[in-house]
Amino acid sequence: MPLSDPPGVAPRETAARRLLGDLPHPHEAFRHLGPNWYASVMGTAIVANAGATLPVRIPGLRTFATAVWGLSLVMLVALLAARAVHFVRHPDQARAHLFDPTVAPFYGCPPMALLAVGAGTLLVGKDVIGADAALVLSWTLWVLGTALGLTVAVTVPFLMITTYELKLRSASTAWLLPIVAPMVSAATGPLLIPHLPAGQWREAMLLGCYAMFGLSLMATLLILPTVWAKLVQHKVGPLHMTPTLWLVLGPLGQSTTAVNSLGDVCCGAVDAQLASALRMFAIVYGVPVMGFAVMWMVLSAAVTVSAVANGMPFALTWWGFTFPVGTCVTGASGLALHTGLSLYSWMAVTLYALLLGAWAVTATRTAIGAGRGALFLPPR
Repeated sequence: MPLSDPPGVAPRETAARRLLGDLPHPHEAFRHLGPNWYASVMGTAIVANAGATLPVRIPGLRTFATAVWGLSLVMLVALLAARAVHFVRHPDQARAHLFDPTVAPFYGCPPMALLAVGAGTLLVGKDVIGADAALVLSWTLWVLGTALGLTVAVTVPFLMITTYELKLRSASTAWLLPIVAPMVSAATGPLLIPHLPAGQWREAMLLGCYAMFGLSLMATLLILPTVWAKLVQHKVGPLHMTPTLWLVLGPLGQSTTAVNSLGDVCCGAVDAQLASALRMFAIVYGVPVMGFAVMWMVLSAAVTVSAVANGMPFALTWWGFTFPVGTCVTGASGLALHTGLSLYSWMAVTLYALLLGAWAVTATRTAIGAGRGALFLPPR
């Protein structure tokens, strides 16, 4: 026989307490709800986007990708609502997040979540909501994500050089998150270029995406040497931070995706000679960068295996296993299209299988941790 509700407590509130048993009160789930939660939306959306762009046909894959895109959209809406409650009920904590140098870099996650879901809307979401609605939603999410991403790409570095007290030991691969958001805009913008009027509009959008590609790339080249110096001198740090090593793959895979996607749509936006050069640039840039991405992936995998052997605990940082790997899938898919090499096709499929495994495990652990309330507890 089920236990009866305590006197004076509504059944719904009691159920919430049972579900979020690790919290002193259910409303505490919103107090420490940081921007890092958007990584779960990014990691889910990239599963759909990478599956939709694989250079091989797999029966049922598009249906699966569409279902995952739908899940990412629901997650995005739910998280936006939850974060609104966080800002309204806990403005002090929201301000503390912005001025906490360990949390602020994760403000790069919200714009990337918007952009990733928006891209999936055009790739597979149109099968569900129709082409016109998909185009409107995709444009809306891209504009919002791009505006927010550019704001974060300036604001967080500004705070880093004027406000935060930082030392080499505190350097983190998470520092890449704010400046990678414009690269995601550059990689997803090409989906929208064909829907613009030919001529000035398409060319402006194309070159604007290349500008954001350059912005993000130059900033990445500034940050990576510092991160490498920290890793060599002070190592990775606590075991639960090991997955953040994989974040380096984000700008590598996303930039390769960007140049290949932009090369696909440059015809009709610029003259034939420039279009040919841009398509060549996609290969000249993408091949060596993906080579470095493979090296970093093997290095990160070796460190991760060691961390798992030493009892690496679950944390939201595990979402670092998903989105960065997904960008390498889309990057390899783009190179497969432009080079015609089956090597890149197999690379894309192999990495996608790795992505699926990482996503399934991380999503399951996140759902369990969120249900118990453990993931909403204040950081220790």
